Amino acid sequence: QVQLVESGGGLVQPGGSLRLSCAASGNIFVITAMGWYRQAPGKQRELVAVIDNGGTSNYADSVNGRFTISRDYAKNTLSLQMNSLKPEDTAVYYCNAEILTIEMNQQNYWGQGTQVTVSS
Repeated sequence: QVQLVESGGGLVQPGGSLRLSCAASGNIFVITAMGWYRQAPGKQRELVAVIDNGGTSNYADSVNGRFTISRDYAKNTLSLQMNSLKPEDTAVYYCNAEILTIEMNQQNYWGQGTQVTVSS
């Protein structure tokens, strides 16, 4: 079994910052990619940022320059530093990982989500 557990969400004022973390655990052989997605009420889940094993990252245009994704490859953790937050960043944020398990099964996994609310 593989688990992704997010933490770090909360309520912040516009212009503020939050840092999200995601820890992957279980029968992991290798994580090939990790990313953050978000889903606002009434909207589809959308990509926020992804990072591959080579350290290459990509961001949604809406967060580029404000958010920074990073990985600790040794600890199988993922972070998202969110600065200059806007009300439109309000959403449930999900950690995602493409994982090859010890049993040699390639699967995509999701965390349970963490709420980020940007409001004055």
